[in-house]
Amino acid sequence: MQIQQNVSLKPYNTFGLEATARFFVEIKSIEELKSILQNPDYQLIDKLFLGGGSNILLTTDYDGLVIKINLKGINKVFENDAHIHVKAGAGEIWHDLVVYCVENQYAGMENLSLIPGTVGASPMQNIGAYGVEIKDIFEELQALNLESLEIETFKLDDCHFGYRESIFKHQFKGKYVITSVTFQLNKVPVYKVAYGDIQKTLEDMNVKSLSIKAVCDAVISIRKSKLPDPAKIGNSGSFFKNPEIPKRKFDDLNRKFENMPSYPINETTVKVPAGWLIEQAGWKGFRDGQIGVHIRQALVLVNYGGGTGEQIKALSAKIQASVLEKFGISLSIEINFI
Repeated sequence: MQIQQNVSLKPYNTFGLEATARFFVEIKSIEELKSILQNPDYQLIDKLFLGGGSNILLTTDYDGLVIKINLKGINKVFENDAHIHVKAGAGEIWHDLVVYCVENQYAGMENLSLIPGTVGASPMQNIGAYGVEIKDIFEELQALNLESLEIETFKLDDCHFGYRESIFKHQFKGKYVITSVTFQLNKVPVYKVAYGDIQKTLEDMNVKSLSIKAVCDAVISIRKSKLPDPAKIGNSGSFFKNPEIPKRKFDDLNRKFENMPSYPINETTVKVPAGWLIEQAGWKGFRDGQIGVHIRQALVLVNYGGGTGEQIKALSAKIQASVLEKFGISLSIEINFI
């Protein structure tokens, strides 16, 4: 474990933004994590725990210690007639875990293919796609209490999962570091292919016999067609949450804006695609110098190279104001500003 000084964070955030960490360290074990937290030289400075860097927007240099979580390992820890429990280290690449489970015929996370980031961030954000969220396959997680330096276990109800929300984004923010997550997966698949373009893509792929591998491949194909590759164009995936609004308000808006898409949450609430709202407000494909809104997916803000976090933050504020003015809907931001 080596603590470095004045380290560029450009390789460690999917926006590809230039920012410098005053101190930087990569940890590969819980013992190393405890050691750095107990080091008196760094106890009183700010700390940023970094996974895949896919849910952050760096707006300035970081005058503290960046701790890159590289806790690895994927293991089957339980099995019965119906389920398999798979435990993964927080530093594992999320899509690598999905591929592992699909290859071993562990069903449940195939709809979450190709989401950027690491395993440790998945419950924090309650990541989701195509009708599946982390809470649907979650068994438990372990996290280091930053005050006591003890490992604690959190079950489903402990995490207070919501739409792109968990207790670790609010009440426990800055109090714990997630070290591993265990998922409950199925031996017999329960397919969810009605959401989005999955069914159509399966038909286009000429899939005759449905499998979790086919669903995984379909989701990968859809995401590649709609979302930019962070290795080529800096981005964090979805920048805004899909807003949930009262059905009565949606009905009023739908009379004014024909064919306004929506997804029912319950009898009184519907979800409206943020990308559609942003596109209707005229932002899809917008570019200002080295930053902009992706040409194929208005939900994604991009750094074409050389843009800054402050510029992207300012653009997001303009988009929020524009959507609020046109639709009376407030867009919430999905990523964290640093």
